[in-house]
Amino acid sequence: MTTTTANATVTRARTGGPKDDGPKIVEHVLGWVLVVVFAMLVTGAGLL
Repeated sequence: MTTTTANATVTRARTGGPKDDGPKIVEHVLGWVLVVVFAMLVTGAGLL
């Protein structure tokens, strides 16, 4: 039973995630842009 589970894990298709190779700086910058935009919306709406 354990070999079947191991084989199923190996043959499963990748769906993305933190181990994907790619431009990590772009993700980092876009994340901070999202944080800044959210902060501007919150302060503009008077919620803070």
